[in-house]
Amino acid sequence: MLVLTAVLLVAGLAAGSEGWSLPSLWGPDAALIVGQIRAPRTLGAWLVGVLLGLAGAVAQGLFRNPLADPYLLGAASGATLAVVLGLAAQALAGHYISLGTADLLSRAGLVLGAFVGALGGVLLTLLLSRGAQHTTRLLLAGVVVGVVLGAASDLVTTVAPDALRGKQWFMLGSTSFLGWDSVLLLGAGALVCVPLAWRLARALDALTLGIDSALSLGLDLSKLRLVLVVVLALATGLAVAQSGLIAFVGLVAPHLVRRFAPSAQGYLLVVSALMGGTLLLAADVLARLLIAPQELPVGVLTALLGGGYLLWLLHRRGIE
Repeated sequence: MLVLTAVLLVAGLAAGSEGWSLPSLWGPDAALIVGQIRAPRTLGAWLVGVLLGLAGAVAQGLFRNPLADPYLLGAASGATLAVVLGLAAQALAGHYISLGTADLLSRAGLVLGAFVGALGGVLLTLLLSRGAQHTTRLLLAGVVVGVVLGAASDLVTTVAPDALRGKQWFMLGSTSFLGWDSVLLLGAGALVCVPLAWRLARALDALTLGIDSALSLGLDLSKLRLVLVVVLALATGLAVAQSGLIAFVGLVAPHLVRRFAPSAQGYLLVVSALMGGTLLLAADVLARLLIAPQELPVGVLTALLGGGYLLWLLHRRGIE
């Protein structure tokens, strides 16, 4: 995984609008093109994948369900609503919304709004479920919050249709606008979330044995679940705020680790984070190269590849 990550980092530095070009790494414009555009985008994409992979592993361990993903608790719908409200406010104020430029969607206000919206969605889920004591109630509350906030964002776009274009970009996901400030924020988030999740890994190990077994070990499940939800919300909120909604990375990364290297939760959490970074970085490089000089939305590519893998896996297990 580390070797593959290193190879993909080099590939990300060499992949540009004209396709694959190793000489661009030491050309006359390398300081600008590589240092200010490709390098932060490549590192940022890897860090977004790290956070999504970690969040997916935490969600699946918390709910004891291999189909859980980081967006279950309302983070995605909350972030989307916050972004749509920001876009609609500018549209109603007389500003034209353009998808072709990064000026609007990369503003600190919208990034901060998406992060606050993601955390707000999770907080609303916790309030509706009356804490994190009951996993089933928490899961159902997350589904309800997602539907309600999604409907609210649709309602806003009917009032301000220009915001629909920005909403579409956000929901497709993109790493195009990641800069060094994004890398610093994502890196700080990873440095907080990964060690904290790893420290709580033994609680997730106990939960895999069942609630009664975990309680018999003297664990305060309510407190531990709440801390795990905070880690999940922080990791997901940071990733969504910087890159939009990128599908399937948080779902597929832990699944791949469990399939090929099953182990205790501590190892699973860390390697799932690394797997998520590798998957998203590979998708980002492909998104730049497949139809160069144009570019595919990376979220579309991850959805196609991740969904295709799961369909193949279901078909194979059906045959077996």
